[in-house]
Amino acid sequence: MNWNALSDNELIARYQSGDEIALKTIILRYERRLFSYIMVSVKNKELAEDIFQDTFIKVINTIRSGSYQEEGKFFQWIMRIANNLKIDYFRKMQRMPTIDGGEEFDIFTIIGSKDESIEEKMIREQTYEDINHYVEYLPEEQKEVLKMRIYMDYSFKEIAKMTQVSINTALGRMRYALINLRKIMAKNHVVLE
Repeated sequence: MNWNALSDNELIARYQSGDEIALKTIILRYERRLFSYIMVSVKNKELAEDIFQDTFIKVINTIRSGSYQEEGKFFQWIMRIANNLKIDYFRKMQRMPTIDGGEEFDIFTIIGSKDESIEEKMIREQTYEDINHYVEYLPEEQKEVLKMRIYMDYSFKEIAKMTQVSINTALGRMRYALINLRKIMAKNHVVLE
């Protein structure tokens, strides 16, 4: 049997029926493209490998549980999973900054360096949480471009290449994403200072 001739959905169905070769075939089909996609943003081979493995663990668990829905292209789905895992990683790193104080390190300089009050910090964090929540209501193409640009700091040239559209289309999607996000936020009375 020529496994490579089978479609993604046929391979998934065969894997759900217990055929491990089908899973291996689909992983081999996309591993290079997916790893490159991850590597472009994280720029660290070990981290890219971790995210790549976590992506396929999530893919396998979703398929095994029967939760996979044939909504579109399989590769776009696994890219979204990888993208979300990258975002989670970067958010975690922002929450846990590292400080290299050297020999002259004094913990009290950090403890005493609070610029904003606890209330201000809570308001800011809630606002960011609201924005992240409302981003999920954007159309998929707009949401994808916005996340790649804002959360992962991709250039529009990189976004266009990864999403396989022209730069103008990527720019347009970003523009409409911001317009729609502002409308959603205004409707829900979220105000940015």
